[in-house]
Amino acid sequence: MSQETRKFEAEVAQVLHLVTHSLYSHKEIFLRELISNASDACDKLRFEAIAHPGLVTEDAELRIQVTWDPDARTISVRDNGIGMTREDVVANIGTIASSGTRRYLEALSGEQKADSRLIGQFGVGFYSAFVVADKVTVITRHAGQPTEAGVRWESDGKGEYTLEEANITERGTTVVLHLKDGEDEFLKGWQLRQLVTKYSDHVAFPIRMPEDKDGKPDPTEWVTVNSASALWARPKSEITDEEYINFYKALGHDFNDPLAWAHNRVEGSQSFTTLLYVPEQPPFDMMMGGGREERKGLKLYIKRVFIMDAAEELLPNYLRFVRGVVDADDLPLNVSREILQQNRQLEKIKAACVKRVLDLLDKVSRDEPAKFATFLAGFGNTLKEGIVEDAANRERIAKLLRFASTKGEGAEKNVSLDDYIGRMAVGQDAIWYVTADSYAAAAGSPQIEALKAKGIEVLLMSDRIDEWMLGYLTEYEGKRLRNVAKGDFPLDEADKAKQEAANTAAAPLLERAKGLLGDKVGDVRVSARLTDSPSCLALSDFDLAPHLARLLREAGQDVPESKPALELNPGHPLVKRLAGETDDAKAGDLANLLLEQAEITAGAQLADPAGFVQRMNRVLLG
Repeated sequence: MSQETRKFEAEVAQVLHLVTHSLYSHKEIFLRELISNASDACDKLRFEAIAHPGLVTEDAELRIQVTWDPDARTISVRDNGIGMTREDVVANIGTIASSGTRRYLEALSGEQKADSRLIGQFGVGFYSAFVVADKVTVITRHAGQPTEAGVRWESDGKGEYTLEEANITERGTTVVLHLKDGEDEFLKGWQLRQLVTKYSDHVAFPIRMPEDKDGKPDPTEWVTVNSASALWARPKSEITDEEYINFYKALGHDFNDPLAWAHNRVEGSQSFTTLLYVPEQPPFDMMMGGGREERKGLKLYIKRVFIMDAAEELLPNYLRFVRGVVDADDLPLNVSREILQQNRQLEKIKAACVKRVLDLLDKVSRDEPAKFATFLAGFGNTLKEGIVEDAANRERIAKLLRFASTKGEGAEKNVSLDDYIGRMAVGQDAIWYVTADSYAAAAGSPQIEALKAKGIEVLLMSDRIDEWMLGYLTEYEGKRLRNVAKGDFPLDEADKAKQEAANTAAAPLLERAKGLLGDKVGDVRVSARLTDSPSCLALSDFDLAPHLARLLREAGQDVPESKPALELNPGHPLVKRLAGETDDAKAGDLANLLLEQAEITAGAQLADPAGFVQRMNRVLLG
């Protein structure tokens, strides 16, 4: 049989180099990953066999086998699942495909230390075999193919692999690891059995190992070493926290404990089971942008038959961090993605999943605020997407959000909207906030000065998503959310009288400033917002915040031009200086500096930074 030698795709070669030379912690992950791949192969065959029963007639019991050979220094993991064709082998092992390998490499760049615990998160679990092996052999035949259609793949992980045809009598895949020197701990049967119990006890297919006879496997006696039952199908009262946590770690390829989980069984006209986990920290792929493209957080089963990774159909995008399983009793087994998207029963399950997750987060927020703060640090912005995407649950999501505040503790985001409402002043009918591109910019925003002086709390919002989110979150518990920098500033009767008097007294100043600034501003007026600063911008209700407009322009987006009003504080020395300046050139410098100061504090990008510096120098030098 002819043998062909090929080079790995560049990114895969880089991963193999990292695995071989840089990954030292948690070596045992290789067994979890290989067993997980074997379980997936069995799941796929079970699903295919629904439509094509002939695929399993030769060997109906799906199983996984793990054995070792101390003399040959090998470990073998075999499954009788779907198997692979030659094309499958090249696509799944030799190239990057959609595995996420490139993002894995990006995550390990810079200061990120290489760590084997990251492997599973990026769909490159097979390569973890090279943590302990200096050569790996894969022998496989796709179900339904003739014996001569088998494939043998082999590599030392140094940049190349060989492919050749092979006669294989049984369907499925065998992965043989030729261990490196110094990895003798994995040539002990009891150690392998312990690892199977630790990481893979939940696998729904029997994992069998030969009996250990004086340190060597006895091929005549095989025992099942896992419980071989779906954990989610067992009564909650029979499952320990440790079992829940171990199941999550294997399911989510995570070494951290989950933040929380919810296990529920719904009975009735539509029966289904959900086991949903909220992670403690975001997976690397979600934070790097892949989370919205490759959503595999939830697995859909029907009567314990794996159907698909169906996160899009089971949870909305903003809950893409959730991990778990959904097992339905009464969905049609010949279901496809197109049918799923239009299936009313599935919509009910989706609604139930969303409710469970939001209930779970609400419980954690009340009972364990410190843990909830950790969750929000990692997933708060993701959750905010739900304000836009999920109108039906908008208030429930808003209840979970936390913000910095003028009455909070520094930059800590620990103020809820309920907290704010509970502290509202008598007669106050709005929840006030300001947006900026940093906490310092929000806390120092001149627009909030008058409210602070009156003791009115202002939420300080500095996440990039906030301005977008607040376009949809306009009301909470009957209270309107208002941006301090937008629209008319509310005044009581006494303040209105003072404002009218200030406008009348400052009329010559305002007219002169308008003439000096021309079409750079929409208007110039006396500010009711300012107490200490000389100037600020005031936007209309529908204008984009300047810092957001700047970010969009930097991203190449078209942003409609708007001309905000310039508000002045007539009592400030700089404004008084402008009012008394008789030299038109100096007055022009002062007026433009007041506008540019207001633009800078609002997060806008100056149109002429060099001109700003020259004007500033002329004013300073007097």
